Formats: sequence, structure tokens, C-alpha cells
Amino acid sequence: MFCIGVDVVCRWLDKHSFDDIVDMRYHLLVLYGLFCACNFQVMLYGVVWTFYFILPIISGAERTHVNDTFTLRPNTCLMALEGQTLPIAAPCVEAKQFNERVVKLKSLVLSSSVPLSLWRFWSGNSLNKNKAMVEHLQHYGVISSKKVAEVMEAVDRALFVPDGSPPYLDSPMSIGYNATISAPHMHATCLQLLEENLQPGMRALDIGSGTGYLTACFALMVGPQGHAVGVEHIPELVSSSIQNIEKSAAASLLKEGSLQVHVGDGRLGWPELAPYDAIHVGAAAPEIPQPLIDQLKPGGRMVIPVGNIFQDLKVVDKNLDGSVSVRSETSVRYVPLTTRDAQLRNY
Repeated sequence: MFCIGVDVVCRWLDKHSFDDIVDMRYHLLVLYGLFCACNFQVMLYGVVWTFYFILPIISGAERTHVNDTFTLRPNTCLMALEGQTLPIAAPCVEAKQFNERVVKLKSLVLSSSVPLSLWRFWSGNSLNKNKAMVEHLQHYGVISSKKVAEVMEAVDRALFVPDGSPPYLDSPMSIGYNATISAPHMHATCLQLLEENLQPGMRALDIGSGTGYLTACFALMVGPQGHAVGVEHIPELVSSSIQNIEKSAAASLLKEGSLQVHVGDGRLGWPELAPYDAIHVGAAAPEIPQPLIDQLKPGGRMVIPVGNIFQDLKVVDKNLDGSVSVRSETSVRYVPLTTRDAQLRNY
């Protein structure tokens, strides 16, 4: 009965946006109550559901946690949210016993603001230096590439987060305009996936460049003979990202022109400097935009989150013959890749 109920809920979630789900929280709570009456095992998750449905209502908590990113590692306890690489001692039995839909539903439930904030506090608040942040990610296996470590040490994350935010905490952070800067572990993951396509002299495109952090990292990797282009459709973020980069290790590359940031619709890419060896998309698309595939060089690679409620980080490789292969790297949650008006709605 439990599995049937979860499958019904998951099918409904697949067809609705996150805002629809939040608006339906009271109805879902009633539905969950019915599940509890049918199976005692579901009641074990009652505390988590209480955090998700009740506490945000009582406290008036903002729904900023819906913009967070997280990864769900196979056979790892589901409390390890947002791609944290600190595994709980024993693998979760649930991850082995239930099908993929059940695991996804539980990961959504466990990503509520209260438990997540506690996890963040435990996992990263002691990091107070950029190098320590990188060493933290290396220690837990998020970073294995020497080059990626060097670049992330060179580009101080503190220059790219809002004032007052803990810059080295392994967590996504709001940067205004209903946008976020991804958590350090996600930046590291994407840099490693794209490393072979970020060699000196190559071209890289960063869609949804936000504060400019990852664009600056790309620029250092491809060097002065290459090109790193950031595309962001919020003009204010473009202006502030340029200011951030001007204070960073990539300042000279911005001045020389090998690093550029433009205002534009990221779904259309940036044809002026295409084709690109590497493309990174920092927001989730319902499907892979064809213009980005077209602007990917044969032999190139794109990393893009795809999906609505349940998202996967897709690795898109364009083969030398022009054919395209796609694989899923991990489960994530990003803000949606959408129009400027849609993003700024209710901001």
C-alpha cells in the first residue's frame, strides 16, 4: 500500500512545478496522513514531514530552500543532502530497498529548510578560508583533480557571495533576483566533469553566470589564449559579476578580453564565439536546449541540470561525427532556466 501511494504521489509531482506543490502543501499533508494510517513504516517519516509542512508555516520561513542544489549519492544515507561528501557510517537501507521514485520522493522531503540548515551548520561552518574550503572538498573526495583544486584556490569565493554571507560554507546561497550561487561542491563537480574541455586555448560558455565565479574559474583554466564567456539575463547581476571578477585572480583576463560577461537569454547560448569546447548551464532546463547543442563543438562537452521537480545533472558529449550522447551524473536541484520575467515574478 505504501509503495502504491508513493508511486501515485511521484507521478503527480512529475507533472507539477514546485510552486504547485507548495500551494498544495495542506492537501499533501492530508494525503500523507492517509498513508500513515495504511502503513506504520510511513509514520517513521512523520517528523520530517512535520518539519517540511508545519514549521515553515509557523515561522513564516521563506521558500528559498527550493532554489538549493543537492546531490543524492547511491547507497548513502539520504541525510547527506546538497552533495555533501560526508557519508553517514552505514548506507541507508531505504536506498537499497525502494525503487528510484521512492528514493527521489524521500530526498525531496528531506530537503526541507530546518533539517537542511542543521546539516549545513554541522558540515561547513568551520571553514573560514578559501584554501581550507578546497582542502575540505579534497579530503572528502569531491575534488580529485590538482588543476581544479589550484583554480578554486586561486579564485576566492568570498569575492563572489553577498556581503554578510559565509563564503566558504558548502551550501548554495541567494544572490538576489531569485537566483543563487551554487554550493562549492557543485562548482567542483562541474569543473572536474569539464576539465578535459577546459584546456589552455579552448572556449568555454557559462550559462546563468550569476556572480561570475565559475566563469572566472573557466577563464583561468583556458588561459589568455582561450575564451570564457558568461551569459546572464539579469543586467544587475552582470554588472556586479564584472565588479567581482575585477577583484579576483581573473581580472587581467577580463581586461584583455579573453573573459567576457554578457546580458542575454542563456537558452540561446552565445553564437558569437561558438563553437565551444565546454558549456556549463547553472539552471535546470525541462529539456536540453537545441541552440546549446548546436553551439557545442564536436568533441566538446556540456554539463546541464535537466528536469522540473526531480532533476539530473546531464553530461552531454558531442562526438567527432556530430552525434550526441547523454548520460546522467547525479540527482540535483537547481533554480529553473527560464525567462527574465518569470524569474523576477514575485521578487
